[in-house]
Amino acid sequence: MSLALSVLDLVPLTGASDGMSSGAALRNSLDLARLADRLGYTRYWFAEHHNLPTIASTTPEILIALAGDATTRMHVGSGGVMLPNHAPLKVAEAFKMLEALYPNRVDLGIGRAPGTDQLTALALRGSQEALGADDFPAQLAELTAYGGAGLATGRGARQGLPETIAAIPKEVSLPPIWLLGSSDYSAHLSAQLGLGFGFAAHFSDYPPEMPMRIYRDEFRPGAFPRPHAILTLSVICAPTDHEAERLLSSLLVAFARLRTGQSSILLPPDQATAYEFSPVERSVVDSIRGRHIAGSPERVKAKIEEIAARTQADEVMISTFIYGHEERKRSYELLAEAFGLPRAA
Repeated sequence: MSLALSVLDLVPLTGASDGMSSGAALRNSLDLARLADRLGYTRYWFAEHHNLPTIASTTPEILIALAGDATTRMHVGSGGVMLPNHAPLKVAEAFKMLEALYPNRVDLGIGRAPGTDQLTALALRGSQEALGADDFPAQLAELTAYGGAGLATGRGARQGLPETIAAIPKEVSLPPIWLLGSSDYSAHLSAQLGLGFGFAAHFSDYPPEMPMRIYRDEFRPGAFPRPHAILTLSVICAPTDHEAERLLSSLLVAFARLRTGQSSILLPPDQATAYEFSPVERSVVDSIRGRHIAGSPERVKAKIEEIAARTQADEVMISTFIYGHEERKRSYELLAEAFGLPRAA
């Protein structure tokens, strides 16, 4: 059976010089979602990031609602909602509403990182106390409690909130919860709680083998009867290796500038390939180049299959963060063809 493939969309914003608006970027992502649905991808998840000039995906629940309406078959979800940025009740209400709209098609991916810099995280969370709090398990317990009839456990109960508080629509259950991470923390917790697990190998400096193995070895049945591990990879597929490397140059410039405290920008490949990296930027590029898979369909397929086998991934989620909407669509088309995904009629 072919390896299941899914999509992680950051909703890329290209360089300001080309005049692309956030609205255009969002419409491009919905166009890509419709294509992915036809091509046979399993899921389409939206990330949560803030205060990044190259990324328009700040509010996954809005994008999920739009993508759910634009598609008919695949799951739509968050990759993920950064739970410490939000009140668990609000997250429960949003995703129960999405579940009511698109029954059995919604995924609730949860992360514990801010998805941004510390100053922006402070603006999101409202106080230094909230920013420094290490209460993710309690927040998660409160969120899952709202998935039932009311608030029975979790942080809110300990703060004296009544058990009669319910997330509306009350009769709808929360969609399946996946814990996402870039280290082993969420691997342990999701295994302990019997939830799905997603590892962010597309940006993590942490090798994926250990967290993926921890999750599988420690898994105890819960909401998920058996373990399901998703490995997210950064992939760029093009007709030739040369063209894929050319498209990758835009991403490398954006990351190098971001990691060195500069304004990140997604340049056209012609400008990105001519970009002169400073020594510090070059060291960043050298350190991150290995985690991005770029090449022809044959080369990319072989690399994805090798990593999936090594990590025992049940599913691979593809993040393709490049300049050019048509090029991004073509990358996902080539991958679907290479893996023989079940194309919709």
